[in-house]
Amino acid sequence: MKKKLAGLSPLSQEIPPQYRIENPIRQELYLIGGELRRWEGPMQEVLSPVQVRTGEQSEAQRVGEAPALSVPAALEALDVAVAAYDNGRGAWPTMSVGERIKCVQCFAASVKERRAEVVKLLMWEIGKSIKEAEAEFDRALAYVKDTIDALKELDRVSSRFVIQQGIIGQIRRAPLGVVLCMGPYNFPLYETFTTLIPSLVMGNTIVLKPPRFGVLIFEPLLEAFRDCFPAGVVNTVYGDGEEILPPLMATGRVDVLGFIGTSRVADALRASHPRPHRLRCVLGLDAKNPAIVLPDADLELAVEECLSGALSFNGQRCTALKIIFVHRSIAEGFLKGMAEGIGRLKCGVPWQEKVAITALPEPEKPEYLEGLLRDAEKHGAQVVNDCGGTRSGSFFYPALLYPVTPQMRVYHEEQFGPVVPVVVFDDLKETIDYVVSSPYGQQASIFGRNEDQLAQLIDALVNQVCRININSKCQRSPDSFPFNGRKNSAEGTQSVADALRVFSIRIVVAARETDANREIITGIVKERKSHFLSTDYIL
Repeated sequence: MKKKLAGLSPLSQEIPPQYRIENPIRQELYLIGGELRRWEGPMQEVLSPVQVRTGEQSEAQRVGEAPALSVPAALEALDVAVAAYDNGRGAWPTMSVGERIKCVQCFAASVKERRAEVVKLLMWEIGKSIKEAEAEFDRALAYVKDTIDALKELDRVSSRFVIQQGIIGQIRRAPLGVVLCMGPYNFPLYETFTTLIPSLVMGNTIVLKPPRFGVLIFEPLLEAFRDCFPAGVVNTVYGDGEEILPPLMATGRVDVLGFIGTSRVADALRASHPRPHRLRCVLGLDAKNPAIVLPDADLELAVEECLSGALSFNGQRCTALKIIFVHRSIAEGFLKGMAEGIGRLKCGVPWQEKVAITALPEPEKPEYLEGLLRDAEKHGAQVVNDCGGTRSGSFFYPALLYPVTPQMRVYHEEQFGPVVPVVVFDDLKETIDYVVSSPYGQQASIFGRNEDQLAQLIDALVNQVCRININSKCQRSPDSFPFNGRKNSAEGTQSVADALRVFSIRIVVAARETDANREIITGIVKERKSHFLSTDYIL
């Protein structure tokens, strides 16, 4: 298997012309104050997890390089975002909802034209298969459309006046300020858009920090940001996050932290802010989502869903199934089905048809995963699928581990990769105790047909996790459903409608119900003197 994995690296001439990196991208530009400014300082090299053979040797394909901004340059970008917001008096936060929607629609139309470029970069930068890369791009644009539709509906509801207890009032939503927006490497476009787009359309100004892997996918979008939004509304910063982000937070001028990543980084960033009570955090963090396979489960369905749930994009999803509990009576059949299913997964490079297992973008990840395997084996577990855990360069062949026990690191740690730990149980209480004691609380999947047992598990888990999936894998979609988490897994709710609310605040304009006040309000509304106090109805 090691030799087979090594042989997956293509020769340069074997790469289809439309997917080749003929000339690595030298991205010298970053967006600040409506200007694409050239960075004259050091650059960060971008290497692909996909290795290309030259003769007998393989080496990582060089995708390009991006700016490694200094702290002063990053602080300047924040200064510009603060000035554009201007304590809520800037052109963007005072613009009407309809005008902001037009800007976002302009941006979406421009981004759509860069689909091929972004998909290609997703394949090379993070090793995402072409099918998954195209799906991410399309879902990101669909999220933009759905956000606009949700905002129109929200604005329609807010367009009327309320009269209660002799008080006339109109309740609308207003922006919060400057948002530091950071998405994760596994869904660098889509997940970034899920915080960027709602925060933008609600009138906030943005400092956007692309992820460590997936940094170049925003290069094709810089002109769209510049051309579709007023100067200073969107600003980009690049470089070492550990170096440039704490000083940004330490200024106290970041009003909202929109971050998807680890709780360790989120806690450090929050701690850097001098006024944490004024900082609103919208966070998507760690997860250790369990699957619980009951004795009467449809075994074929459970295997299919667990296989996809644990190993889609190599298990590099916060919603992935990270540990599987199987009743002892069906453990043997379940393991056999999972091992056979893993054996059918196609390993390869991202542009190959039906490829399922690709190279891992984090250079340190294969060694970390091997460490989990060795620790589990030391405590009595075995890799039960053929060649599981075989490494070659940035490839790591999926490993099915059994029986996993609490003594093992993989029982507790979020592996975020193609290692599938399976725990055997005899009593439902064992599975419930695991979820209760876990520091994570995003989702869980339960597989079975016994209504009494399913109901027992549902009632036990609803106060531990935020989504329970019956006879299906964990997932975020549809985007209209709330996406959040308990414990260390999230802060704030991310869904199309909820995100609009979390990046804004309800504001009331009120007056006593007198003839004079009615006349004043009517005059303001009729003559459209205020963007906020308005009965305009967006179709």
